[in-house]
Amino acid sequence: MARIKRAAAKVLMFAIVTGISGTIFGCTPVEREPESPAPAEPQAKQEQNGENTKVGEQPDQAPQEVDAAGTYSPVKARDRDFYAPNTEDLGPNEMRLIACGTGMPTARPKQAASCWLLELGNGEKFIFDIGTGSAERVAALQIPYNYLDKVFLSHLHTDHFGDLDALFVGGALAGRQKPLRVWGPSAETPERGTKYALDHLRKALTWDLDGRQGLTDPRGYHLDVTEFDYMGMNAVIYQENGVTIRSFPAIHSLDGPVSFVVEWNGFKFVFGGDTYPNKWYAKYAKGADLAIHECFIAVPDMIDKFKFTPQSALAVGTQIHTAPEAFGKVMSIIKPRMAVAYHFFKDFDTTASINDRIRTTYDGPLSLSIDYMVWNITKDEIRVRMAIVDEDVWPPPATEKPQLPDQSKRIPYSPEISGGKLDMKKVLQPVYDEINKQYGTHETQE
Repeated sequence: MARIKRAAAKVLMFAIVTGISGTIFGCTPVEREPESPAPAEPQAKQEQNGENTKVGEQPDQAPQEVDAAGTYSPVKARDRDFYAPNTEDLGPNEMRLIACGTGMPTARPKQAASCWLLELGNGEKFIFDIGTGSAERVAALQIPYNYLDKVFLSHLHTDHFGDLDALFVGGALAGRQKPLRVWGPSAETPERGTKYALDHLRKALTWDLDGRQGLTDPRGYHLDVTEFDYMGMNAVIYQENGVTIRSFPAIHSLDGPVSFVVEWNGFKFVFGGDTYPNKWYAKYAKGADLAIHECFIAVPDMIDKFKFTPQSALAVGTQIHTAPEAFGKVMSIIKPRMAVAYHFFKDFDTTASINDRIRTTYDGPLSLSIDYMVWNITKDEIRVRMAIVDEDVWPPPATEKPQLPDQSKRIPYSPEISGGKLDMKKVLQPVYDEINKQYGTHETQE
């Protein structure tokens, strides 16, 4: 609880320092159109926590109670200006995007590398990139891992898939009872493609996975890899449950990187991955509700902060990646409801430069992203907040009953290693007695 309070204080201080009013610094709120009259509320009510609550309304999201004098009720909840995971319903006509990694190739405590969780009102959830350090952000959201089984990789730099092993193995341990499904692009040669990379990742985990056989539910320790043509032009690569995901090429480092478009229920979400500004993004991202595109740190800060040479800073910051000025130009072409910039370290002495450089070429709605930033998207508005998470989070409950492991599949120690055990049977027998009594099992020591 103390850590949550400290996090809340940080958000409050951030709001005060930057002079915001319901908006995070670096984010321009979407102008709301005049609201149409609300439909009549249903008459049915249900009792929750001793309060009368309209059907579909959560007690902690009750409307603000203000008396005739303008005084807030001392007992009714007020609207939150932050997002608390696992406390808010997602409407059937709503999308929620959570930034689980927004930083640069060198992950740091404040910002993991690229990772974005998209949640849809029909229950579907998609992870776009799973860069270094991002798995712990995903864990903090307290979502059952059976719902986090779909990952889309924009390309194979480690800052975009470096935590795939953590999500794969850790997710299975924490309750994912199905294979982890991964979509990723091919490349100019087979050994640069997603299938090759993940086949070898699986081989690299041989010792890890073999050591878990016969000990835990085995169903989650499988990768289901779909490699698609990186040259596909707005090509459909996924179509299930009313959701269509398309890909088109990106320009970054080598042939192979891609960008994604998600279409659902009249919404359009675009994730650009890493790319030099390109004509395909300019074409296929037009009219997006939310458009993510990389926006690298400004060249002078690359020289000052990263100690790049001027030559390297110009090459990396403007040719391999997208400079802030170029990001703004792209967004001025596609005109999204909300533009989202990422792939820079968002510090007190770098953010203003990025914002000012973007504003030389773009004056529309803008979010300069940071880890745990949250966007709720409906047809009427896009709400931008920060999430406050519990650092002491434990895995959420599994959505299915765990499957007992087949102990016959355990790989035994060698006689030499097994012979090194100390005799702990007397010490451990009370533990077995306790568990067998409590759960009606009949387990014995080895």
